[in-house]
Amino acid sequence: MAGFKEYGEYDALGLAELVRKGEVSAADLLDEAISRCERVNLDINAVITPMYDVAREALAKGLPEGPFHGVPFLIKDLLAAWKGVPMGNGSRYYRDYVPDWDSEMVLRYRASGVNTFGKTNTPEFGIVGTTEPVAYGPSRNPWNLEYTTGGSSGGTGAAVGARMLPMASGGDGGGSIRIPASCNGIFGLKPSRGRNPSGPKAGTPWYSQVQEGVLSVSVRDTAAMLDATAGPDAGCPYMAPPPEHPFIEDIGRDPGSLRIAVCRESMLSGAELDAECLAGLDATIELLQSLGHEVEDATPAIDKRKLATSYLLRIAADTAADIWEAEQIIGRKPAHDDFEPTTRALANLGRSFSAADISIANRQLDLEVRKIGHFMRDYDILLTPTLAKPPQRLGVFDPQGLDRIATEISSRIAVGPLAKKLHIIDQLAENNFQFVVSTPVANITGEPSMSVPLHWSRDNLPVGMMFTAKMGEEGLLLQLASQLEVAQPWKDRKPPVCA
Repeated sequence: MAGFKEYGEYDALGLAELVRKGEVSAADLLDEAISRCERVNLDINAVITPMYDVAREALAKGLPEGPFHGVPFLIKDLLAAWKGVPMGNGSRYYRDYVPDWDSEMVLRYRASGVNTFGKTNTPEFGIVGTTEPVAYGPSRNPWNLEYTTGGSSGGTGAAVGARMLPMASGGDGGGSIRIPASCNGIFGLKPSRGRNPSGPKAGTPWYSQVQEGVLSVSVRDTAAMLDATAGPDAGCPYMAPPPEHPFIEDIGRDPGSLRIAVCRESMLSGAELDAECLAGLDATIELLQSLGHEVEDATPAIDKRKLATSYLLRIAADTAADIWEAEQIIGRKPAHDDFEPTTRALANLGRSFSAADISIANRQLDLEVRKIGHFMRDYDILLTPTLAKPPQRLGVFDPQGLDRIATEISSRIAVGPLAKKLHIIDQLAENNFQFVVSTPVANITGEPSMSVPLHWSRDNLPVGMMFTAKMGEEGLLLQLASQLEVAQPWKDRKPPVCA
């Protein structure tokens, strides 16, 4: 079993190569992954549903001969339905729900050869940018256990960050792959709209803003898994432009001299960027210039308020629909405490607006998307810090003071016409886009976007840098990311809580 004791030194493709060569077995890898999970999960609360028996049964039956044959894997407990395994969606209401079907992404992950041994923590319905659900408790950042792992793929981010395994699944509807990638010092790519499937029971989650994918310790793992999962499924409403070649071939390929626009401000609010994020941005610019790229300050001329409020209105409307759908699936009327106050308040807000309001919001977003499209004609890449701040302390995102009272009240009663009269959406946008300040933009446009771990704060907390490309150009992002990975490696930089 040469090299097995160095499990944590390999990425997922490296582990798969060991299995192919017969240097370790898939059973050895699973045992090590479970051992690592048992060792650190009490600290970080990343895995909420162990699937050890499912994984051992898959070994006994024989894993598919995919690119990741025998590699341990985790799936996020949201969207990723696995037949016969509980799916809680971060909610107390769903806690006993067991789907009798597999999602298309689960089928494709499985076909890649991975061996799934658990499901990871997520906030209720993936709504917020931190993973602190009442149902399962908070996930904790392996770089500092008092800090957030980000969200909504926070359990996945913590597990990969702590080197429980080299790659696991996530989903991104407003930054939910990139936020935890930034918070946990790992790599995360949100694919283009329509690149990965969302079937068989969803077509346009969060108004087509959601894409599933993975968080990983290496760029090539993300590329290879994207090759394994990409492509339309039956009845899909969108399909991304097919790549000219497999994404794995972009690893190590010279991207040439790219023209990169640098945005030094929030794209959704008036929030100021923390000095650590700006320091990371400046260091990244120097690195890019040393690699021959042309970098200049440039910000799209967008209406931040319209982007933020229209995006939030979409989320509020879909949260109301999520609660309605949950009731259809579970088959009983939910009690008030079945959902968190923030979820209920957001759903009540969504019910306060008309169909015309939603349509107006969509048209406003369409106009802003066009502005960004025109801006991107002049650039290959848009660069900004992934978040406005380094990871924040757990609990800091909970409503406080009057906001807490208002949230509790609005979770119990419909706000109706008052929602518009009191400009509640505008206030929510200003309050909520202080940490997550730019990631949702790529969800709105559908463009591919990635967080790359290129900076650590003076307190040794990870600070990701976000790169966004034109629609369908994941390959270019992967070329750039692999170039940065060689120039400034991050895989061997590990947190204090490490398996």
